[in-house]
Amino acid sequence: MCGIVGYCGPRRVVPVLLEGLKRLEYRGYDSAGIVYLEEGRLVKYRSEGKLSRLEAIIDEAIIAPSHIGLGHTRWATHGAPTIENAHPHSDCTGELVVIHNGIVENYHQLREELRGLGHRFVSETDTEVLAHLIEEYLDGDLEEAVKRAVARVEGSYALGVLWAGMPDTLIAVRNQSPLVLGVSAGEGTFMASDIPALLPYTRQVVYLADMEMAVLSAEGYRVISLATGLLQEKEVQQIDWNAAMAEKAGFKHFMLKEIFEQPQAITNTVSGRINLQTGMVNLPEITAAIGDPAAIERILLVACGTSWHAALVAKYWLESFAGIPVEVDIASEFRYRHLLIDRRVLTIAISQSGETADTLAGIRIAREKGAKIVTICNVVGSTMTREADATLYTHAGPEIGVASTKAFIAQLTALFLLTLSLGQQRQTITSETSLTLGRELIGIAAVIEEELPRMQEDIEVLVEKYADSRDFLFVGRGRNFPIALEGALKLKEISYIHAEGYASGELKHGPIALIDKDMPVLALVPQDEVYQKSISNVEEIKARQGRIILFGTAGDRQLAAITDDVVYLPRIHPVLCPILYTVPAQLLAYGIATRRGCDVDQPRNLAKSVTVE
Repeated sequence: MCGIVGYCGPRRVVPVLLEGLKRLEYRGYDSAGIVYLEEGRLVKYRSEGKLSRLEAIIDEAIIAPSHIGLGHTRWATHGAPTIENAHPHSDCTGELVVIHNGIVENYHQLREELRGLGHRFVSETDTEVLAHLIEEYLDGDLEEAVKRAVARVEGSYALGVLWAGMPDTLIAVRNQSPLVLGVSAGEGTFMASDIPALLPYTRQVVYLADMEMAVLSAEGYRVISLATGLLQEKEVQQIDWNAAMAEKAGFKHFMLKEIFEQPQAITNTVSGRINLQTGMVNLPEITAAIGDPAAIERILLVACGTSWHAALVAKYWLESFAGIPVEVDIASEFRYRHLLIDRRVLTIAISQSGETADTLAGIRIAREKGAKIVTICNVVGSTMTREADATLYTHAGPEIGVASTKAFIAQLTALFLLTLSLGQQRQTITSETSLTLGRELIGIAAVIEEELPRMQEDIEVLVEKYADSRDFLFVGRGRNFPIALEGALKLKEISYIHAEGYASGELKHGPIALIDKDMPVLALVPQDEVYQKSISNVEEIKARQGRIILFGTAGDRQLAAITDDVVYLPRIHPVLCPILYTVPAQLLAYGIATRRGCDVDQPRNLAKSVTVE
């Protein structure tokens, strides 16, 4: 949520800010703004809507001879997405500005206090409170004023502060909201809410921890702990992504590009982790962190959204092959229930960004209760990876499309690796099964890569027939039920069609009342151990004139007798069908959304990294 960019250095600042904001558009936003310092005064531009509107009003200011400034894309929380509510926000003097990602929970109390002191507010936002609070404490020392101001704030925040009185300095502060610095000799110093904004300029980054403040200048930076007041030694990390990886590379949308990158994401995630001769999985950091696997009595999987669907699939795998009882929780519910957790419980948090607010809160509670924490994540150095006992990285590369595709596939791949590893350590899986499943997991990347063009052609036929639908049902059984949930989520996220996912056996317990000649129902029916049950459920739909789409196994003649709308997929080990069957569901959502003229990469109201509760 919200994009933050800041720069001070030899480059002209406005192009740097705009380029950075463009690379953060995937995070979701509804207004945008920039501010820079020119001849001792702050120049500010703000607009509603997309960055193109902001660029239009900036016009010739693109060549302004300024070398320090801040940029922001806002996802509305407090106040509508208007120009008045867009960031940056100023103090009463107009000489100090703030950009902010997060929530100031006690903003109403602070606002009333500051009004009583004579401060004038012009927006509905919680962020404007920060500008006035810093102004209240400002007496020539910006660092001290920021420290005193954030000490009064309750909630989460990533802040950028610029003051005309210190024309060569930016202040950055982080607490429970992501913020990263970019450093480059001779190029100046950068700040951003995510790495893609930095990639055109540097791959050397420094992650700020909670309650840390960075003071940036063209020559470098220093980081101060707000808790102790001491300077912090920070590790500079090298990012293995490059700017080209965050480009569309000839694809119409990032989402389509990322669907086609999924075979590589699988390969990168398994690379070096499975012995092809024995099937043994090598996850030394995870193994060391967990300790004695026989001591694990229960596993808790905690995640949100698409990552939650990956967790639901993993429950089937872990219970089948590792022999451990598994609970799956939506993180926003997990953190508020009465948790029965101790050191015998392994908590696995799943997050693409590693900054998801609810998931972070959940693992902190679990840690307090003595649980070991393992994170499955795509971003090196993110908060979740730093707070976990160990991290299993997915190596999917940057995912720009808001609706997750390759990160989800990589999460499934990592979770299956973890399943095999635990099963091998606990000796609940035979060496023969380990070898078979390990090779199947490695091989599925090639299967998907070969099948993707044909899948896309088959899906285009379905898009022609179903793009005008108002409602959709997705159904599946067993380990494929979560893929029905994921398929429905993708469709509703990017096409705005009302879609629901159900376990096939649940249809008769209510949802079957919805089925008529206008209701499309997509059923996942691979030839697995519950195949006949799945076919019986499909026949129930057919008997009520439902419009049926089937994803099934190549060579299954029974499917063509049920409906003309069949997408045939290669026969693979049934255990891994969730990975394969995800792909055509993604393509269907993408195809319908583009046919309907929707903004596929930046669907309305959604944000890539949800950093507020």
